[in-house]
Amino acid sequence: MPAYRFEALDAAGKPKKGLLEADNAKAARAALRLQQLVPLDVQPVAAQAANTGAFSLGGRRVFGSTGLAIWTRQLAGLVGSGLPLERALTALTDEAEDPRQRELLAHLRAEVNAGSPFARALGSSPREFDEVYRAVVGAGEQSGQLGVVLERLADDLEERQALKAKLIGAALYPAIVSLVAILIVVFLVTYVVPQVASVFAGSKRALPFLTTAMLAISDFVRAWGWLLAIAIAGAAGGLVAARRNEAFRERFDAFWLTLPLVGRLARGYNAARFAGTLAMLAGAGVPILKALQAAAETLGNRAMRADAMAALVQVREGAPLASALAGKRRFPGLLAMFSRLGEQTGQLPVMLQRAAVQLGAEVQRRAMALATILEPLLIVVMGVVVMLIVLAVLLPIIQLNTWVK
Repeated sequence: MPAYRFEALDAAGKPKKGLLEADNAKAARAALRLQQLVPLDVQPVAAQAANTGAFSLGGRRVFGSTGLAIWTRQLAGLVGSGLPLERALTALTDEAEDPRQRELLAHLRAEVNAGSPFARALGSSPREFDEVYRAVVGAGEQSGQLGVVLERLADDLEERQALKAKLIGAALYPAIVSLVAILIVVFLVTYVVPQVASVFAGSKRALPFLTTAMLAISDFVRAWGWLLAIAIAGAAGGLVAARRNEAFRERFDAFWLTLPLVGRLARGYNAARFAGTLAMLAGAGVPILKALQAAAETLGNRAMRADAMAALVQVREGAPLASALAGKRRFPGLLAMFSRLGEQTGQLPVMLQRAAVQLGAEVQRRAMALATILEPLLIVVMGVVVMLIVLAVLLPIIQLNTWVK
């Protein structure tokens, strides 16, 4: 039974919006009148999907990363307990507090009621459910183990979100310290130092070298700081625009991987995500070629994505997965080693998952170690810069006291 979005007036003349299910628009209007409502507008929720092939609610995504993991876990629990998919979607629709989420779930339920496979219904909202998500769900439907596959998918989403949160948390404190340090230095250079210069402007004595140098920096920042800020913003905007070109972005991402510290973190993070996705898809029964292609699409680094697609070509031509990955130096050797063990033992998904866990743990360890080193280093650097500015202010005063004596 399709879902309809309605706008109506109640007995007091107040507007009311919501969703209801009916055989057609006429039946929906009749149902509203039975509820003592005057229908103003009744539109099928799935109309946009029928016309364009894609259902979209516009604006920001309905599900964030955390929200999608929670919803998948809830759906897995309901389906795993033996509840039919349509009734599980109905229960989640009724419990949804966000109107946009209710519309999306009502659309999915309407598609499933119309006889469409769940994976195909999810495909009408590609912005919310990516190719990997749909492939795993499709494999679960074909194998008759949708509940188990959804549980595995929820685990993967939660693990990925946890790894991302830990990396952001490790980088947050150094970023805040750096921002505060820059603001303090700019304030001291543009306001405090010129005040000192005005005090000693009438003096015929030569100022200390540190004070003279700081005054020169202050004059430059005050005169050309706005131009410098515009140049930095322009360079950042140009880089963002240039990264839209696939060839440039691939070269830039390849260069990023060669950087001493962040390069190793980026390589480990992307490799862990690739291995985890490939393990989940292979474990769900997705063919290895399709799983490889879907896992490659999840890689944010274009250089590593190109290597993964090249490995896909080799596997399609008959090469073992381990051999294909071993020839790609941007992927850690650990991934090829675990792939080889998985192929030899017939437990490729298990070994790939172990590789993903180990690579993710290594990324977390490196990120925390880097943050531990950066935190005191940034504080020391900020202290040294502030000390130099303070000395530039105090040295003329000390010199003036010496002259008076």
